[in-house]
Amino acid sequence: VQLQASGGGLVQAGGSLRLSCVTSGRTVNTYAKAWFRLAPGKEREFVAAISWSGATTEYADSVMGRFAISRDNAKNTVYLQMNSLKPEDTAVYYCAAAGGLIATMRGDSEYEYWGQGTQVTVSS
Repeated sequence: VQLQASGGGLVQAGGSLRLSCVTSGRTVNTYAKAWFRLAPGKEREFVAAISWSGATTEYADSVMGRFAISRDNAKNTVYLQMNSLKPEDTAVYYCAAAGGLIATMRGDSEYEYWGQGTQVTVSS
């Protein structure tokens, strides 16, 4: 299974970006997918997750109301729409896919497959 993330870039504070993550290989559309981020000097942080059907989503408090996760299983793609971006959102963003049922969508150890990351830089 390979995950390919894209859509990162440089944006001014208050701007928007849309990240995409395409999955190829063994189908993992029946399981949860998520986005995490890693900023310099910090630990990897949960951002958002979505259940296989899309009916359940979870967000970190820091992005609630600004970010939206969605998925299109027909396209094997998960998206992260990021609005009202802040300098503190600057990080490398990673998509992740579970390989089976998981206990919590917020735990990075629950996810078996990871993309290569895409850089998001928000200038003030």
